[in-house]
Amino acid sequence: MEIIDYKLLDKVTSQAKESARLRMNYNFHTSLEDPINRLLNAVEPETYFPPHRHLNPTRGESFIILRGSVLVFIFDDEGNITFTTELSPTKGMYGMELDPGVWHSLIVLETGTVVYEVKEGPYVPLSPENIAPWAPDSAKKEEVTAYMNLLRDEGLQRIG
Repeated sequence: MEIIDYKLLDKVTSQAKESARLRMNYNFHTSLEDPINRLLNAVEPETYFPPHRHLNPTRGESFIILRGSVLVFIFDDEGNITFTTELSPTKGMYGMELDPGVWHSLIVLETGTVVYEVKEGPYVPLSPENIAPWAPDSAKKEEVTAYMNLLRDEGLQRIG
């Protein structure tokens, strides 16, 4: 049994802040081979989630915001934003279920944000065809920063 409390969220958040990627997982599943992967993902505002999908293997994804807030983006195959929303427990928007194959990304709005994720296992790293070809490569820091700023501005404008 594990308790998800502020102490655990603070611990994983502290690790995320020290991480080069500004995010840190805390896995509840015992093996990457488990049929269901359950984890906390502590994320900070400058972390980059390249737009991606879970196709091949085809898998859905569910996540619930425990603390903080994120903008969620859904894209079409050309990279156009088709939907965006802010998820934040203080605003009564708690989580999302994504269908398999949907292009998506997150922009973190608050430091200390923690997401609880559930995905079908076993864990499989994203293959190149599951990473959006129209989004900047994570190694290109200036392009990533500009893209994240563009998404953040567009998302905030759309949600008003």
